[in-house]
Amino acid sequence: MELGVQKIIHIDMDCFFAAVEMRDNPQWRDIPLAVGGRESQRGVISTCNYLARKYGVRSAMSTAKALQLCPTLHVVPGRMSVYKEVSQHIRQIFQRYTSIIEPLSLDEAYLDVSNCLLHRGSATLIAESIRADIWNELNLTASAGIAPLKFLAKIASDLNKPNGQFVIPPQDVASIISELPLEKIPGVGKVTIQKLHSANLYTCRDVQQRTQRELIVEFGKLGAMLWNRSQGIDERKIVVERVRKSVGVERTFSQNISSFDECWQIIKERLYPELEKRLLKASPEKKIAKQGIKLKFDDFQLTTIEHIQPCLDLEQFKPLLKDILCRQKGREIRLLGLNVMLENKDKAQQLSLAL
Repeated sequence: MELGVQKIIHIDMDCFFAAVEMRDNPQWRDIPLAVGGRESQRGVISTCNYLARKYGVRSAMSTAKALQLCPTLHVVPGRMSVYKEVSQHIRQIFQRYTSIIEPLSLDEAYLDVSNCLLHRGSATLIAESIRADIWNELNLTASAGIAPLKFLAKIASDLNKPNGQFVIPPQDVASIISELPLEKIPGVGKVTIQKLHSANLYTCRDVQQRTQRELIVEFGKLGAMLWNRSQGIDERKIVVERVRKSVGVERTFSQNISSFDECWQIIKERLYPELEKRLLKASPEKKIAKQGIKLKFDDFQLTTIEHIQPCLDLEQFKPLLKDILCRQKGREIRLLGLNVMLENKDKAQQLSLAL
C-alpha cells in the first residue's frame, strides 16, 4: 500500500472454537464437528468446522436443526476458559506488530499497522507474518483482510477462507466497491437486504445512483451508512478501548417456566449471585444507573423492563418481575435475564464538579 495511506488488517480465526477442539482432540479432525449445546430442543451451535458447513450447519442454528442436516454431527460443549486463554495469546502476537488493536470478539480483531516498520511497512507481509506466528505457536489457522478502510478489511478477510488472506489496495477500492453486493457490507442483515432489494438496490453501484438525501429519507441511518460505504467513505478509527456500558446474565431453560415463584427462585439463587459477581469485576464500587429484567416467551417474543437504581439491589427486582409478568398473557417463559446499566463515570464526575 502507498505511504501515508491507512493500513488496516482484519484478522479472523478459522472456525475458532471448533479449531481449538480439533487441535486438542485429533480424533475429531476428520469428522463433522460443532461446539454448542447438546440438548435436542434448546441447544444452539456456537460454531462448527468446515466439514459440518458442507451439510449446511451454521453458527446460531439450533442443535436439533443441525442434527437433521448432518446426522453424524459430533456436538461437544464449549470450553470458554480455554478459548479465552488462546485468545489472549493471539492478542500478544498482535501486540508485537502494533498497539492499535480493536478486538471484536475472542476470534477476530482489527489492527492498524500504518506505522509498523516491520517487513518494510508492508501490510500484506505483516498479515502473513501474524498468521504464521499464530500457526507456529498455537497450531491454529487465521484468515486476514488488508485494506485502507475498516469495512473493506473485514469483507476481504472472508474472501480466501480458510487460512488465506486478501488484499484490497487503494487503487482498487473504487472498482471493488462498485461491484460489491450490499449484503457483504457489515451491518446489512437478512431483513435489511430484503428491504433494499425491494427498492431495487443490489450493489453499491445501485446506491451510487441515488442521492444521499433520498437514501436517508427512505432508510434513515442505514441509508446514510450505505451512501458512505458506496462512496468509499469509512472514517471510523480503530477503537483501542471500549467503555463497558452494561453487565448482564441470562439463562435459557431446558423446560419452560411460567410462575412468579419459579422466576424469583432462579433470580435469587442463580442469576443475581452471578450478576453481582460480574458487576464487581466491571465496577468494584457497584455503582449503576439502572437495573432491569429480560424475558423471552415460548413464542420467542422478547421483552424488557428497567428502572433507575443507584446501586444493585436484589429486592428491587421483585416489583420489576411483577410488572414484566403482566405482559405474559398465558405464555410460558423460555429465557430469563437480569442486567444493569453502569453509571456514566464522566457524567458523574461532571455533576460532582458542578455541585
